[in-house]
Amino acid sequence: MSDSETGKPKKPGGKRPTVVDVARRAGVSPGTVSNALSGKRRVDAETRARIDDAIRDLDYTPNMAARGMRTGRANTIALLSSMPTAVAAGASKLGFMMEIAASAALTALSRDVALILVPPIDDPVEALRNVPFDGALLVEPAADDRFLDLLTSRAVPTVAVGRPADPQGPFVDLQYEETARLMIRHLLAAGARSFPLMIGVSQRRSYADFERTYCAELSRAGLVPRVIRVDEAQGETTAAAAILRDLERNPACDGVLVPVDALATGVMVGLRAAGRSVPRDVKVITRYDGIRARTETPPLTAVDLHLDRVAEIATLALLDLIEGVADSPVPRPPRPEIVARLSTGHGGA
Repeated sequence: MSDSETGKPKKPGGKRPTVVDVARRAGVSPGTVSNALSGKRRVDAETRARIDDAIRDLDYTPNMAARGMRTGRANTIALLSSMPTAVAAGASKLGFMMEIAASAALTALSRDVALILVPPIDDPVEALRNVPFDGALLVEPAADDRFLDLLTSRAVPTVAVGRPADPQGPFVDLQYEETARLMIRHLLAAGARSFPLMIGVSQRRSYADFERTYCAELSRAGLVPRVIRVDEAQGETTAAAAILRDLERNPACDGVLVPVDALATGVMVGLRAAGRSVPRDVKVITRYDGIRARTETPPLTAVDLHLDRVAEIATLALLDLIEGVADSPVPRPPRPEIVARLSTGHGGA
């Protein structure tokens, strides 16, 4: 026989601590203890500290499985992205999605919730049929995103990381236009005058906003824009081939604006194959300041998107949405900042 609250076996003549015992020791109501443990309602720091002290003194351990049976919740959230693995993670398995996952997991655990990382898959309906989760974080969804369709059809509480093509629910703004403007003006300040924008073919808000901002900024500078679209699923290979074709048509090319870091490393492969020196002949800038940007030769100028804070904001917004206490706009993350490196002739490694 075991205690339904703690899951610990009862000993003859012994009594295992319950929520009521913790509440009595902390001088609060059992409901306040439950709120503190579940994160369902905000509990002030002083009260939470008393509850934590009581839990330690009594050696109280809640049974999460029993709680899930009572609440009907899985106590898990999912992180999903339809972006191909070649872009979202790559061979190193370290990338944009994984950085978001690390911060999201820590934030979720602070509310006694676990994070499930769902990789890009062809048939999410079948793959997730028997995987329970209470809500989802969806990274930069496409207009026809198969994950978004699934989550919508199942009425799963969802927060998007990045503005969707057609916002229908809460999202954390990754400030695409401001980021694009920063990158473009950085290239212009570095002396580049003939540089394409390389983006993927999928219908994502980030690509649309980058293209619109790029065309407007180059027109304002009296320059001619050119947009290269590649299949993200092919990763570096397709980007390398695409920049080689562009160099043949535009030998005066002196820069490349390539928001996706996986495509940026492909661009570097192509430039080396063409005998172009970076940054002397061609300057390159990418958006995500991840391991690819930092370990490229030379290191790539990128943008600090403050993804740790982005993930924290998104996760807290999702947990509040699940609990039905989301009554305010999702906070805006810190503004993006250029991290200048040798690929644009600015800064060090």
